[in-house]
Amino acid sequence: MRARRIRAGLRGWGGVGAMAVVCVLALAFVLLLPWTQSKGDGSTGTGGPGVAEGSPAADSTCRAPEKQTLAPSAADGPTIAAIKARTGERRKLIVGVDQNSYRWGYRDPNTAGAALEGFDIDLVRRIAEDVLGDRDAVQFKAIPTNQRIPAIQEGRVDMVVRTMTITCDRIEDVAFSAPYFKTGQQVLAPKVSTVTGYNGTLAKKRICTAAGSTANTRLTDDVKAGKLPATADVSTTVPNQLDCLVRLQLGEVDAVVTDGALAASQAAQDPTVELKGAAFTTEYYGVAMNKDADDLVRRVNQVLVAYRADGWQRSYADWLSATLGTDSSTSMPPAPQYLRTS
Repeated sequence: MRARRIRAGLRGWGGVGAMAVVCVLALAFVLLLPWTQSKGDGSTGTGGPGVAEGSPAADSTCRAPEKQTLAPSAADGPTIAAIKARTGERRKLIVGVDQNSYRWGYRDPNTAGAALEGFDIDLVRRIAEDVLGDRDAVQFKAIPTNQRIPAIQEGRVDMVVRTMTITCDRIEDVAFSAPYFKTGQQVLAPKVSTVTGYNGTLAKKRICTAAGSTANTRLTDDVKAGKLPATADVSTTVPNQLDCLVRLQLGEVDAVVTDGALAASQAAQDPTVELKGAAFTTEYYGVAMNKDADDLVRRVNQVLVAYRADGWQRSYADWLSATLGTDSSTSMPPAPQYLRTS
């Protein structure tokens, strides 16, 4: 029975294609293990002082973390100057991304060279084009979910563009751009499952989340608070979101909780699973950067202003319309709001 389910689950891209994805995932984990354990040498040029006016303090109550960002500016500052000062092959924007999130940041085994593609990758190239004048001037670094913040703080990357939700806790550690995508947490489970959503049907179910994700935090808090059944087993965590789908296919867990945008992509990979119930949170993805990199934050926000007007919709149509539907209005974040500066 389990073997039949695994074979059915691997038909998301048509058998061989999907199996290749799992193989890529396994290979990526092996290749990334030494990197994720490294401390970095701080040579990426992401540190240094901020712009002269300094970073304004975030709202201490943090009711809306997606509004805790700096106003757009096209001006260069010390962080951007350090990036531009790189020479030769090193003159690239160093960006932490995913390579296993279907249609967001992934290597399609059916394309030549299995190049990185997806919605997040499009945005990275737009930023590189603005900062360095070349959309291909990017050094991609694949990082697990739980390494996104350390990679920034340790100077291994200039920024992270990896379906990263802006939260109050995270803005204590990194700086975020304005939101570039709106989503919410949802439950993913086999079509035959008795789970109907984020509710009592999760009792006695084994639930998988990515370590360091907002889903993991929410489930842990809700079980402690009695908002979910105490018998819901939320102990299974994995380094990457896609690992949860593999656990589900293997029958090691009964459900996955992750961003609805990612869950829809995972359902597209495996026709035996589906989203259960509506989204139960409202969240926004942002580009994460070093807290001292004020000029880079402002520059990315300037890029996003132009990208919303020309580029965002095209990228959505290319990558996400097949999984989220052609109506992008629920995924486009509202007009950005910025922190006031003196």
